[in-house]
Order: sequence, then C-alpha cells, then structure tokens
Amino acid sequence: METTKEAVTLHSENAVGAIAPDTRGQNFYLQDRTLRDLAKLYLPHSLYEQLQESLTDLGFRVANDLDEHAMLANQHKPKLHHRDKFGRDQQWVEYHPSYRALEKAAFGDFGIHAMSHRATISGCNQALPVTAKHIYTCLFNQAEFGLGCPINVTDSAAHLLLQFGSDELKNRYLPRLLSQDMEELWQGAQFITEQEGGSDVGLATTQARSENGHWRLTGDKWFCSNVDAQVAMILARPEGAASGTRGLGLFAMPRVLPDGSLNRIRIVRLKDKFGTQAMASGELRMDGALADPVGDLDAGFKQMTEMINWSRLSNGVKSAALMRRSIHDAITVSKTRIAFGKVLHEHPLAQRQLLKMLLASEQAMSMWMFVADQLDCMTRGGVGSNEARAVARLATPVLKFRATRDARQVCGDAMEMRGGCGYIEEFVNPRLVRDAHLGSIWEGASNIIAIDAIRRAIGRSSCLSAYLAFLGEKLDECESKIPETVSELRTWIERLEHRIDVVLEANEESEFRQLTSALYHLTSALLMAWEGTRLSELNGDASRLLWSRLVIEHLLEERGPLTTKQRNQELEQALLAFEPTSLERARELSKR
Repeated sequence: METTKEAVTLHSENAVGAIAPDTRGQNFYLQDRTLRDLAKLYLPHSLYEQLQESLTDLGFRVANDLDEHAMLANQHKPKLHHRDKFGRDQQWVEYHPSYRALEKAAFGDFGIHAMSHRATISGCNQALPVTAKHIYTCLFNQAEFGLGCPINVTDSAAHLLLQFGSDELKNRYLPRLLSQDMEELWQGAQFITEQEGGSDVGLATTQARSENGHWRLTGDKWFCSNVDAQVAMILARPEGAASGTRGLGLFAMPRVLPDGSLNRIRIVRLKDKFGTQAMASGELRMDGALADPVGDLDAGFKQMTEMINWSRLSNGVKSAALMRRSIHDAITVSKTRIAFGKVLHEHPLAQRQLLKMLLASEQAMSMWMFVADQLDCMTRGGVGSNEARAVARLATPVLKFRATRDARQVCGDAMEMRGGCGYIEEFVNPRLVRDAHLGSIWEGASNIIAIDAIRRAIGRSSCLSAYLAFLGEKLDECESKIPETVSELRTWIERLEHRIDVVLEANEESEFRQLTSALYHLTSALLMAWEGTRLSELNGDASRLLWSRLVIEHLLEERGPLTTKQRNQELEQALLAFEPTSLERARELSKR
C-alpha cells in the first residue's frame, strides 16, 4: 500500500499530539506571569523597566539555544587529563563546546556572576540588587542547573574578598573575578568538605603552615565543585590553632601563581555524579599549595558562613527554577497531550496533579523573593537593616529546607505528567529530576538545615521575634482588604510561636523538620495574601490570594487521605484558568 505525503504528515501531527511537544520556541519570561508580577512588585519601577529587554532575551534563550546546549553538555561529561602529549604533568579538565557556550551566556553575555558588584546589563548603568540578580538566576537555571554553582561561587568569592580581603587581594583578584571577557575571567570556588568532616566542618584536617612569609596548605578536599576554578576560597587550620570551627582560617588559593607556574594542587579524580553532570566536581590534594589569608585567621568559618548563606539563597532560587521549568513542561503537556479522547488538562486527576505542582512552585517564588528582598534591605544599611539581618538569618535556611525538597517532588510529577516519554533522556525530565536531588544536599542536608533554622537561628540568635514582627507588618498592610484571612493567619502565627517555644524548651530535635516546614508554609501563605492585595492595586490581579488559601487548607490544616471536607473546586478552576482574578472575586472564593 502506497503511503502518501498527506498521510505521513497526519501521522506526524497525531504522534506529537499523543506524546506532546517540548517547550522549544517558548519564552520562559514572557509566559511566566508570576515571575513578571513579583519582579514588578519587588523591584523599583525604573529598574524593572530597564531590565525588560534583557530578561525577555534570556527568557527566550533558556527555552531554546541554551536548552539545547544544556542537553548536550550533560550528555558529554567533563574529562580530566593528567598529562599533555609531551608527557608533562599539566592537568586540565576538558569540557564539551556546549558547556563553554553556557559559560559564555552566563558569565559573558549577561554577567550574572558580577551583577551585584557592577553594571553588566546594557541599558542599566548600576549594579543590581540581590532580588534583580536572582531573577536572572531563576531564568538561567531553567536551562542549566549545574552551572549555577560556578556562577554563584564566583559571585560569592568576590563578595568575601570585598568584605574581608586586603587591598592587595582585592586588586589582584576582583578585576578578573568580575570580568565578562571570557579570556580575562577567573571563576571562583569554595572548598570546604573533607572525608572526615562532611557537614561537621569542625573536623577539617587541612593544615596551613607559615613559611618564609607565605602560607602553604596541605591536605585533601573531598567534594570540590567547579574543581578547576582559577581561585578558591578554602578553609584550613593554621598550625597551633584550636580544634573545631573556631580554629579554621579562610584562604584564597589560586590555581596559577603570579609567575605563571601551577600551584601545588592536584585533582585526584572527578566525581561520577547522579546529576549536574556537565559541571566538574572532584577531589583535590594540596601539597604545600600557596594561599593568602582572607580576614582574621581565627574567624575563617564565621567569614565563610557569609558565603554559605548567600549560596543557600542561590540554592533555593535554583530549586525554584527547576520547579518553574518543570511547570512549563507540564503545562505544555497538559494542554497538548491527548489521552482517552481529550487533552490531559480536561481530566480531573491531571488537573489535581498540576495544581499540586503549581502550589509548591508558587510558594517557592514568593519565598525566594522575600529572602532576597531582606538581604537587599540588610546590605543597604540604615533603619531596619538589623531587623532585616535577623529575618534573613532565619528565612534563608527555611527557604533552603523546603524549596529544595519540593523541587524533587515537582520535577518527578512533571516526569509522570509526560508519561513514559518523560523517562527518556531525549526529554528534559530525567535531568531535572537528577539535578533536583542535589538541592537538598548542597550547602547542608535537610537535617542540618532544620537544626540551623530552629536551634541556631531561633534558639541561639533569637531571630524569631524580628521574623514574626515582619510578618505582622505585612498583615497590617493588607488587613483592611482581607480582614478574615488576616485574622486567620494571625491565629496560625500564635499557634506556631507557641509550638516553637514548647519544642525548644524540651529540646525536641526530632520536631525541628516539622517546625521548619511549618514556618515555610505559614510564611508563604502570608506573603501570597499580601502579594495578592498589592498586585490587585498594580494590575488588577489578586490570584495569589487564592494560592494563599490553598496553602492554609492543604499544608497548614490537618487533612488526612480520608477527609470528607469538600474541595473548593471553583477556586481551583480559577487558578487553572491562568487568568487574572479581581480582589472581590478572590475574596469570595477564599471564604471558608
């Protein structure tokens, strides 16, 4: 039987409808109403306008050429070479050209690593606040998650040198760390983890010895991401220093010395990782490597925690990015994949699954914007900066704890939404799932983060009062518009505060994870209610108030699998319509 051209074309179109297309051709900025609305809410209007062309450009690229490069870079892992063809011991890491193209976009075209330090965007003649920078992070990492580490640690290394480094170190390193010229750029890294320590950094054994006016480092670092970075911020213990974290000093260790010779650093091997496969992580051995002290040698860990906290925010943003990318894919599938005679979006269970994914993603977007905004308030100084520091100190681990765990679930559900094809490496889903699992390990596993939030930030640093005061101010701002919701949220705050007091008094560490999740859910519900009222004034859309209601009913209230409480289907359908909702309608749908 002869096959006609028309028959082949029809079969092709039917196949795409059954399998569902990918997101190629889309623009992840223009089609993300939440990202654009929150950017408009949290950024000064003039800055928001200045960044639109650049963000639109990046939004298209992450769904198109950068996505293609990310797929190739993750298929072709970096390779470690120990000798050149002449037999010389000159180690280097070989990267696929697509990884270099991703680096060029991030470091060269947009300068994401330098945005907080100097102007990098055409048409904007200023360094960007933290919130604006991470809007770029949130977009870029929807194409490639792994490169987010080199971007962030280069940024953070510059931050540490600016804050604690000598003028000589600043002059030597900052021009190259902040360069957008790929030939001049030096990427940064942070090397902390050792076999003996892991999360218990105080067990670190890398030694620092002063010799003829120079410091030399000896020891092993076990997990070094961006392993071949040109300059690493590294913790080591000076000879005679105390044990534990108090005895650790912070050093800047270059890969190449000022005379052009290689420092005494050896890459033992590259890690064969589950995810972030395009970015090289490895094991390092220092055998008398030259390094320069940064700041006070008896305050190294305290100084490094500055870098860790900024990295935890970046981690939360990147996990939010993975969720947004999964959402883009899932919505594309739900609106185009045909099953049992209709598109998935018309099936009740598919709607329910998509709504759960969307809820976690919307929470993460509000939470990271909130944390970044507090860091902006803190770095500006002046009235309220001390309060912002306390709020950020608690909010950062709360964000990191929950958003990274939610990303694992959301990316997995998006894979399931696509079905069997989502399990195939030709689609983005397997890579998203793998990368999402790193978030809850990177910069502290979940247990460590929960302890940091409850025992340290609240119990030792007394951050809760400033945190709750901030939440109270947000409720004050929107109480006249949504009095019933505000009253309900105030009750939840009282309940949570009491529970935290009880748990800390009894030192019930087993409850810390649950309390950290409760802080996340309550904060996100409150923020989304506030955002809904503010956005209703800016653009007439109060739909975030509906997301707030879902958090209260499904994540704060106890609802078991056999509950008989009726779902608010009108509210759910309003959200799944992806259309603006007036404040009056949002209030009506939010009634209990």
